[in-house]
Amino acid sequence: MTFETILSIFLGIGLAASVGFRIFLPLFALSLAGYLDVWQLNENWEWVGSMAAIITFGVATLVEILAYFIPWLDNLLDSFAIPMAALAGTAVMVSTVSNLDPLITWTLAIIAGGGTATAIKGASATGRLASTATTGGTANPVIGLVETGTAAVVTVASIFAPILAAFLVLIILIIIYRLYRKIRPRT
Repeated sequence: MTFETILSIFLGIGLAASVGFRIFLPLFALSLAGYLDVWQLNENWEWVGSMAAIITFGVATLVEILAYFIPWLDNLLDSFAIPMAALAGTAVMVSTVSNLDPLITWTLAIIAGGGTATAIKGASATGRLASTATTGGTANPVIGLVETGTAAVVTVASIFAPILAAFLVLIILIIIYRLYRKIRPRT
């Protein structure tokens, strides 16, 4: 396995984690990175770097970010976003991983990409639901801002420093795991 392949895996995992916070922001950034030749996309996924994709993902990103500032709408979006995060996390992983057998690429994409995105989206949706229940939704815009900021930081790190992004994802997953262990019912 080459260093380029390892970096492409770290890029995919970082973007998949970002998808767990905001679905379209990492796709928009990946689209820009592909268009500007910052990253080479897999041959079948070069369309992601097209101007049409940049515009589409850009508009979707803006709408998604703004929608998460509306307390009742953010919970509704989460019900759709969890399965979409699994798909988008898988897609960003497949589009970025290079020089691997297709079976390995898709397995890695489903488990690492889709799994990471789903775990993070599920945790953030649960947190937002708890916020809605305890604050009547007044804290939800703050949560939305933190999630958007985290998605942006991890996305930028993924594109420009994939190894750093992998460490950030690991830290995020550890935090989620610790929070889960704290709040889960004891049996």
